Amino acid sequence: MLLGKIIGTVVSTIKYEGLEGVPLLLVQPLDKNQNPHGKPLVACDATKMAGPGELIYYEGGREAALALDPWFVPVDHTIIGIVDGVHLTEEDKS
Repeated sequence: MLLGKIIGTVVSTIKYEGLEGVPLLLVQPLDKNQNPHGKPLVACDATKMAGPGELIYYEGGREAALALDPWFVPVDHTIIGIVDGVHLTEEDKS
């Protein structure tokens, strides 16, 4: 499970069969302290509810392809859920 923040949306006029109606969102990956970690990426939104500014968790690779219905469509990243909060202990923050 990976942590990210929605920083924008992506518009596609033609989509692969099985991805119709699935939102594509621009995600900034974050580290455990919610600092940017790496380059932004495009992810399919399996929740169909995430929007700009929201903290989300997502999966990559094979797990991302299995998270959508129909499953195993050709995607690299899929948003699995919206995060309400992150709580770290002092030792976890370092």
